[in-house]
Amino acid sequence: MRGAFADQGGLFSYISPEARVPANHPLRKIRGLVRDVLSELNRSLGRLYASEGRPSIPPEQLLSALLLQVFYGIRSERQLMEQLDYNLLYRWFVGLSPDDRVWDPTTFTKNRDRLQNGEVFTKFMTRLLNHPQVKPLLSDEHFSVDGTLIEAWASQKSFRPKHGSGDDDDGANFHGQKRKNDTHASTSDPDSRLYRKAAGREAKLCYMGHATTENRHGLAVAGMVTHANGTAERRSSEIMLKAKSKVASRRITAGEDKAYDTADHVANLRAINVTPHVTQNQAVTKTGKTRNSAIDERTTRHPGYGMSQSRRAMTECIFGWGKQHGTMRKTKHRGIAGVAADFMLNLIAYNLIRIPKLVAA
Repeated sequence: MRGAFADQGGLFSYISPEARVPANHPLRKIRGLVRDVLSELNRSLGRLYASEGRPSIPPEQLLSALLLQVFYGIRSERQLMEQLDYNLLYRWFVGLSPDDRVWDPTTFTKNRDRLQNGEVFTKFMTRLLNHPQVKPLLSDEHFSVDGTLIEAWASQKSFRPKHGSGDDDDGANFHGQKRKNDTHASTSDPDSRLYRKAAGREAKLCYMGHATTENRHGLAVAGMVTHANGTAERRSSEIMLKAKSKVASRRITAGEDKAYDTADHVANLRAINVTPHVTQNQAVTKTGKTRNSAIDERTTRHPGYGMSQSRRAMTECIFGWGKQHGTMRKTKHRGIAGVAADFMLNLIAYNLIRIPKLVAA
């Protein structure tokens, strides 16, 4: 028989959000990992808050909500609060009961800055990588490094001369003008830089994100954001690999693409106890000459060089996921500190999605 239509259900519900989430939902294992790491960070989080006064948003719930934003590619924190208000799955992951009120978006954003200034995201990444279930998955001597462009939250019209001239048209007509980072800057995001990905491509206001992955399973183990320029990739690689080499206390390897094939970078890596498995750049120049690579057969003849080159592509998977599903393609933050925090959240989220599958395998 036909069921009776009721426009509203019962007044009260006696089913908890825990019972509504399927037992095999992928967020269940991720939630367990997040809770374990947050419990280890309890003392560090406590130092960020005063001992008395009005209670703030619990940092555990704040960080869990920010991870949800990356998991589902929610474009703004205002929209995150809206969805957190009616989505029981989100409430369950964050730790809110169905009757709890969500936070004001402005309050949420200000508290996010507290975690950002306290370097909580970097500490979370470190504790996650040292988790008993995660540490056996990582390689401690073979790594890959790559960089990607992160489009800034600024328009081309905001890129104006630093001395203030040329603003009669409000920056709307910039065609035919020679614009450089030395003479121009964005009025809405001064930390962004005009940069082109390759010859023949359009120049965009952007930042440059850098990630280091281990070669066993392609998990991110370090990351940083810099201004977009021609040397940022190599300098960032040296900083991150130096830290990894110091922790390993022995020689490590680093797979990199041909953009890193310069004599000074290769020499700097060898000086910090890193074997550079860099792709040889032997492109033909405009004058018809073949470029000399800084990598020769002393490196390429070893089987490990080919293995590093094949594993290097896993770093691109992180950038692809972050731009397709996460919040990495075009940042909604301004300033290098905010972009760096968001970039680190994307690396953490990618690891959290991969780790339960690797542990189960």
